[in-house]
Amino acid sequence: MTETTLKKPSVLLVDDEIQIRRMLRVFLERNGFEVFDAESGEDGLGEAARCNPDLILLDLGLPDMDGITVLRRVREWSVAPVLVLSVREQEDVKITALNSGADDYITKPFSTGELLARLRVAQRHILPTENRTILRSGQLFVDLATRTIKLGERNIRLTATEYELFCLFVTHAGKVLTHGHILGEIWGEKGAKQMGYLRVYIARLREKLEANPAEPELLITEPGVGYRLVVQE
Repeated sequence: MTETTLKKPSVLLVDDEIQIRRMLRVFLERNGFEVFDAESGEDGLGEAARCNPDLILLDLGLPDMDGITVLRRVREWSVAPVLVLSVREQEDVKITALNSGADDYITKPFSTGELLARLRVAQRHILPTENRTILRSGQLFVDLATRTIKLGERNIRLTATEYELFCLFVTHAGKVLTHGHILGEIWGEKGAKQMGYLRVYIARLREKLEANPAEPELLITEPGVGYRLVVQE
């Protein structure tokens, strides 16, 4: 009789506070995660390259470099969901983190229940697409089964949350998706509070997909309602 063991999802925790790392390691391991940790930005980058984690929890206040720098360097090669943990509550800091490739932003102090819920949402972002969906729209070619996105001859790379959001548009191509529907699908029960996140991610998708992001032709706004992915001949 052969026994199959499912691989635990792995989390890299980058935080310089040893108490936080110890507490989160115990909590995450109890909830079925394999945990790696690092206390500095440089160590975090090294661990990310070594263990290639499924998820990353990243503090912004690191002793050797700003967490935003770590985030940008990770995003040069990894699409793993990154959840920022920070005491910084300013909106401009959150927007900078999201624009730099973060998938979520959690302000300290936080409850472990909230963190687990956010991690579960992030896990859904990295689940494989089971059904084959192919879309051609003008210069855009998408194959969700192989996670291929091309604009002409150029390959488009998306972060985990960008990809899930784009998949939502692809599977409903040509249809108007309301703000509420999008927020609920991507950010779950608390999605109604994430309108700022949605605007940031729409802007990021347009930067990567549109010839002129200021005058989008693929991902258009339906004023007061939501957004629609246009299907072109």
